[in-house]
Amino acid sequence: MKFSIIYEAQMVDSSRANEQAVFLQIVEQAKYAEKMGFDCIWCVEHTALTQYAHMSAPETVLAFIAGATSRIHVGHGVVCLPPAMNHPVKVAERIATLDILSQGRLHFGVGKGGTQQESGTFGYDLDELQPMIDEAMYLIPKIMVQDEIEHHGKYITIPKRPIHPSPYQDPHPPMYMACTRENTLLAAGSRGMGALVLGFSGPEEIARKNAIYREAFRTRKPEDQVGFRPTEHLAALCAATVLDDREKARKIGTRGQRFFAESIGYWYQGGPKPTVDEELTAEDHAKVLEAGKQATIAFLSDEAIPIGDEHLSNYNIAQDAYGTPDDCIRYVQRLKDAGADEILFIFQMGGIPHDIIMETIRNIGEKVIPHFRALEAEEKASELEAAE
Repeated sequence: MKFSIIYEAQMVDSSRANEQAVFLQIVEQAKYAEKMGFDCIWCVEHTALTQYAHMSAPETVLAFIAGATSRIHVGHGVVCLPPAMNHPVKVAERIATLDILSQGRLHFGVGKGGTQQESGTFGYDLDELQPMIDEAMYLIPKIMVQDEIEHHGKYITIPKRPIHPSPYQDPHPPMYMACTRENTLLAAGSRGMGALVLGFSGPEEIARKNAIYREAFRTRKPEDQVGFRPTEHLAALCAATVLDDREKARKIGTRGQRFFAESIGYWYQGGPKPTVDEELTAEDHAKVLEAGKQATIAFLSDEAIPIGDEHLSNYNIAQDAYGTPDDCIRYVQRLKDAGADEILFIFQMGGIPHDIIMETIRNIGEKVIPHFRALEAEEKASELEAAE
């Protein structure tokens, strides 16, 4: 089991000063996460989504983090591949360069972005992007391993050229897809790629998605493989605030997740701007849980997300991940039992303060991760005994 943190650079206060503070806090949190035993720092890529995600240049953030650390891995969760946004040659060059400088600590996810706001920035219609994304994702690993590349596709043309450098990992870093809908899980599995399940899926939904992904991976065809390194791996998003004070953790965490959910509604479905409560009383706690869920359901309607393709449960409040370290252990165990290979913790939601995130990292690093590492050691010891 891997334990990671994923960042959107989300913020309530989008002033210039706070924006700068958030990025510097991300670096401080990443350095502390390495010390606390976390495995990877993932960064998303979004453009023009005020408050929801200011992580518009993840390659720069990841390079800075890689240079400030020595062990923890870094991951693109994910690079958006519309050619005018990230041309495949430049993606291959940046990925290979960072892989070299991090000495093989890089993971590489791909996707298209989720809103017309983003795709329209680069002159695209979101609904027409998928064929371009598919062409680019098949092309990038070829660029990284071939001495020269020449490509004349429907959307991308590259005259015969040598592209440098080659990546540190041989043949290239492991590749992943952003997966929320059933069709993307099927695509990731059938193409031999890892799945980054980036919705707020509970354990039951993760188990369902895991079954879809594993079957698609098991039955994949060689000709559908993206790249030259099959990667069977399912990472599940887990919003969490972990403090010694359960009630405080749940108040802060659910308030942050509601802001996250309402931000999704605003940018993805044209709902009202997200709101933030300065303080929540114990009596308000249950109301916040329900309000956050209902606001999200209203924004992410059945018309926008077909039943059977994407489920509204992806955006439910993950109550059990907000609480004490013991609460977190129980919830992570449920995700593990559901088939998750990696937990993508997301702490930076809404206005959750930096000190609370640092305390959460400490609690997970001191109590949650060691719990699962001890279990894994016991399991390995048992397997060795049985083999003898």
